[in-house]
Order: sequence, then C-alpha cells, then structure tokens
Amino acid sequence: MFDHDTASAAGETALACLRAGVEAASPARVVADALSLDGDVLRVDDTRHDLSAFDRVLVLGTGKPAAAVATALESHLGERIDGGAVVVPAGVADPAAGPVERLPGDHPVPSERGVRSAERVRGLAASADERTLVLAVLAGGGSSLLAAPADGVSIDDLRETTDRLLSAGADIGSINAVRRHLSAVKGGGLSRAAAPATVVGLVFSDVVGDDPAVVASGPTAPDPTTFGDALDALDRYGVAAPAAVRDRLERGTRGEVEETAKPGDPAFDRTTNHVVASGYTALAAARDAARERGYEPVILAAGVTGEGREAAHTHVAVARQTAATG
Repeated sequence: MFDHDTASAAGETALACLRAGVEAASPARVVADALSLDGDVLRVDDTRHDLSAFDRVLVLGTGKPAAAVATALESHLGERIDGGAVVVPAGVADPAAGPVERLPGDHPVPSERGVRSAERVRGLAASADERTLVLAVLAGGGSSLLAAPADGVSIDDLRETTDRLLSAGADIGSINAVRRHLSAVKGGGLSRAAAPATVVGLVFSDVVGDDPAVVASGPTAPDPTTFGDALDALDRYGVAAPAAVRDRLERGTRGEVEETAKPGDPAFDRTTNHVVASGYTALAAARDAARERGYEPVILAAGVTGEGREAAHTHVAVARQTAATG
C-alpha cells in the first residue's frame, strides 16, 4: 500500500534540501561567509588586506549573478567602495543602482552592447594603480557577457565563432581556449589591464573542478592554453571560423601576436583568486538539511558532467537500488 505520509515527508525533505542549497549559494550569504571587515582590515578567506593602504576600492567583473554580488558587496563594505562596473544579463542591468554600475551584456552569444560594457570595465581596470584594490567578481556566463574582442577581431567574428562552436557541441574547455585568444580581457587580461593594482578575484564557480582559469574564461587567472590549442579546437570540431579569427590564431602560433598571460606573468604578482562558491556549496548545504531530518545522505559526485536529463537517470537508479536494498 502506498504510504502517503511517508511520501509527503520525503517530499518535504527534498524541498528543504533544495531551499538549503539555493540559500547557501546566494550571493548575500556567500559574501557574508567569505568576507569580513574588522576596522580597516578586509579578510577574504584566509588573506587580509589593509584598506588604509589603498586610495581606491573598485568592484569589477561579470557573470549572471554579478549584480546580486555587487549589491552584497555594497551592503557589506558600504562607502569603502569607490566605484566599479559589472557586466550582467541585459534584463538585470540597472545603471542607477549603487556605486557599482550594472552594465548590460548577452549570453550565451556575445553582443555589441556587451562590447561597450566590457570597454567600460577594462577602462576602469586600466585606471587602477598600485594604491587601488580591485575586487573582481567572476561568475558563470561571464565569457559571453564580458565581450572584448582582441585587435583585428570584430564582435561579429566573435559571435559567429562562438555560435558555431556551440552548434558543433564543443566542450567548455575548447570554447574557452578559443575565446581567451580572441579577447582583450580573458586569459588574465583583466589582471594585465589593472596591474600594478592589487586584484582579488571572487570566483563563483559553475564548472566542474572550480578552476579560476575556466570560470568566465579566467580574466584574473593564468591561461593554461595556447594559440595552438585554440586552432586545434576549431579543427577538432570542424568549425569554419571567420578569416579574421583564423588569421589571428595562426599569427599567434607563429609568435606574431602576444600570448595570453601565463603562470609567472608579472600581472599576477599582486593577484589572488578565491573560489567563494561552487556547486559543492549547494550540495553540502542540501546534505546537511537531509541529515537534520534523520537521513544518512551521500553526495554521489560534485563532478558529474553532461546533459542533466541523462545524468538524472543514474541518480534515480542509485536511489531505487538504495531503497530496495538499504
């Protein structure tokens, strides 16, 4: 006989787990957990920055939750923030909100307005000096939102290349290898623009492995890929890129175009990156919520990749086997 009470209790637990996961990963909660201000000392994870040593504090960045992160930072740091700009989905942008500008971009295919917004972010980064602290908010969707084509590449070239890579089923690593080498800000470009400022990356990871070089294509992280890798990605997926794109990548392989920032680049001398939230943040909170309700939860994997509808079949199969055998 079907036990409605048991089913109802299980459903309530499932909803409680979902709510706990969403709350744990919310920008306000993450900022409150990861940052603290004690007098003039700003703590970010296990690092500390004396704000009295800086003339300006800027918030720069991009990503789908970046507007909410900016709001949380404004609430947390108040008048300590002197300005900044984040590029967010067009419907979220609000130029009048707070000292940090919310500028429009588009996802998953970059747009002209995203280029204008990225120019503003890059300009603010370039205005920084050694007495500037840059809080760089980097989150999922940032690769497309922060669209800053490199010299010789147009936004149409960038859009067409991205579109064709997506249509070909290219993985995120391949797409980002190409994007970094067609951009003025990705692959450590934002740190290069801001140097010699102190740059603190606040990374909201939406990728397996939580590598800062992958989130938003790594504006504040060393790029592990090369022009050759970008060309290989196009060839591997059979992508016929625009002539300007292939020309830039080929010139890069010949050393005629400067590579993206690599480990040891002076741009990273005063840059640190902190993964302040990830998929595991939500999973761990959901696990704890289930445990509080008498379950013995197990996180099967934080590294599952692929189509969600397909991955769900495996999770359901494990759940059924557990229910049947204990």
